[in-house]
Amino acid sequence: MKISGITVGTVKVPGATLRYEARGSGPVLLLVPGGAGDAGLFEGMADLLAAAGHTVVSYDQRGLSRSPLDGPLADQQVAAWGADALAVLDAVSPDGPADVFGSSSGGIVALALLAARPDRVRRLVAHEPPLVELLADPAPYRAHFAEVRELHRTRGLGPAMARFSETPDGRRPEPAPGQGHGELPSSIRPMAARMAANMPVFLEHVLCPFSSSAPDLDGLRSAADKLVLGVGRESADQEALAGPSRRIAELTGAALVEFPGGHLGCVEHPEEFAELLLTAMRR
Repeated sequence: MKISGITVGTVKVPGATLRYEARGSGPVLLLVPGGAGDAGLFEGMADLLAAAGHTVVSYDQRGLSRSPLDGPLADQQVAAWGADALAVLDAVSPDGPADVFGSSSGGIVALALLAARPDRVRRLVAHEPPLVELLADPAPYRAHFAEVRELHRTRGLGPAMARFSETPDGRRPEPAPGQGHGELPSSIRPMAARMAANMPVFLEHVLCPFSSSAPDLDGLRSAADKLVLGVGRESADQEALAGPSRRIAELTGAALVEFPGGHLGCVEHPEEFAELLLTAMRR
C-alpha cells in the first residue's frame, strides 16, 4: 500500500504486528523511534534522507500507535524490541546490511540490534540512548525515572510529565531555541494524538526497564567500527541523556559526534540533523 509516496507494510513478530513505512530508493536506512514516538517522529527529515539516495524505513514499536500486541500489555524488553528491529530489516533489506539510526530509547534498541547482529548493520548511529546505569552515579537518575512512573500511577499523566521534564534535582532545562515549553514542531503535530495515547505505555512499561538495562558492551566493542554515538549540542550538559553516549564511546572506542539541537534534534533541526547524519553514516 502507498500513501503519498510512502509504502506501508506490516511484519508479524512473536507477540505483535509491526507497522512500517518506507519511502525512496537505494540502500536501506532504518530509523528507530524512541519515547512515545512512532514512525512519524522522523517526518521532518525522512524525505531529505530519501532524496540523498536511501530507502528510508521507520516503524511503530510494539504496543505503540499502529503496532498492536497480541496479548496483554506488560513491561517491555530491550531484547524483544531489538529482535523487532531485525525483523523489519529482514522484511525491507533481506539481502544485505543496512544503515540504522536510533533516537533516545530507540537508540537503546539500535544498540541491541548491533550487538546481536552486526552482520545486518553497515553503520549505526545511536543518539543519546538513556542507559543511565553506565553513569558514574546512576542512582539519582534511576530514582527519578521510578518517581515519574509512580507519579503516573498515583496522580496521572500531567504530574508525571511535569516531573519527567525536570532533572533529578528539580531543574527544568531550557527548551531549544524557537521551541517553547510544550510546543510541538510542525513536522510531528500529525503524530500528537498517537503520542498522547502512547505516553502512558511508555511511562509505565518502557521508561524504567529500558533506562536500567545493560548494553552488551563486548558485542559493541566488536562492532565499534560500525558505531557512532550522538550527543545533542543543546543537551550535552544533561547527564542522563548525553552521559551514556560519552561512556559507550569511551568503553568501546566508537566515534562520538555532536548533533544539532537537543535530545530531539532530529525533530528540532531536521535539515541540519539529516545532513550530519548522512555524513556520520559515510565515516
